Amino acid sequence: MRRQLRSRRAPNFPHGYRYRLDDQDEVNQNYLADEEEEAEEDVRVMGVPNFEEEVNEEEQKEEEEGQGQPTGNTWWQKLQLMNEYLWDPEQRMSLARTGLILVIYFFFYASLAAVITVGMYTLLLAISPYMPTFTERVKPPGVMIRPFAHSLNFNFNVSEPDTWQHYVISLNGFLQGYNDSLQEEMNIDCPPGQYFIQDGDEDEDKKACQFKRSFLKNCSGLEDPTFGYSTGQPCILLKMNRIVGFRPELGDPVKVSCKVQRGDENDIRSINYYPESASFDLRYYPYYGKLTHVNYTSPLVAMHFTDVVKNQAVPVQCQLKGKSIINDVINDSFVGRVIFTLNIET
Repeated sequence: MRRQLRSRRAPNFPHGYRYRLDDQDEVNQNYLADEEEEAEEDVRVMGVPNFEEEVNEEEQKEEEEGQGQPTGNTWWQKLQLMNEYLWDPEQRMSLARTGLILVIYFFFYASLAAVITVGMYTLLLAISPYMPTFTERVKPPGVMIRPFAHSLNFNFNVSEPDTWQHYVISLNGFLQGYNDSLQEEMNIDCPPGQYFIQDGDEDEDKKACQFKRSFLKNCSGLEDPTFGYSTGQPCILLKMNRIVGFRPELGDPVKVSCKVQRGDENDIRSINYYPESASFDLRYYPYYGKLTHVNYTSPLVAMHFTDVVKNQAVPVQCQLKGKSIINDVINDSFVGRVIFTLNIET
């Protein structure tokens, strides 16, 4: 509210009052001072509403402008910080580095990559893709068996085909590459009992000796399509893993021998092997690698368990026998041997 201005008239003195000139000057000065204070107060009173209106208008504009952008520590601010980190136009820096530093980094890492590339290329030129350079640490052959069995436990009931049919399917699929017609078409008939050494360039294709499915006789699936599982006399096939350049020492073929691992040895009373020698013939060695020995077929030994105790689990261990063959490694049960369980129910 605007205050009432004081009267601008000079004060009245009592009639007959006499005063000095100095007193009159002092009164005039006080009067002028009062006039100035009243003017300043009027300006303040009239100016405050306008100032508050301007402040309110500015705050309202800021609120309207801020509605389109997230506030606080949000992803929008993080994105802006990331953009400034990637490229700061004010300081002309990228990744908090100047252009000169980035150029130095580029040439440094480019040179490092070039050195590594040249080194790898030179190393590959010195290594043959056909024969391994260092073979002194190659382990003796490991073995594998077919058909596939979970945890190497062969559990089935003779009178329930559903329990052993998957073993038959596995064996049939595995032996497709050993069919007599395919072996006669792809491979050659080699004389037994001697190495099949092939001279020539290391990149030259090598021939392979035949290993026919019929060599397995009663375990070939040709005479008995169930591989003996329907009669409780299962067949299990064993093969050695391939090792480039491996040759059984002293010209003696590696043989296979199976027995009860632990327990009563009479739990297995009869085993027939095919081929009858229960060995891997020398004509299938050496192996020259998959790049040149394309049609190579690994030799097999079939174990036909014709008389095994029924209705109980029988642990079986099959070992390789031969010069420099290791079959007693404790922490690796597949080097030179394999252990599985037969549980035939009737």
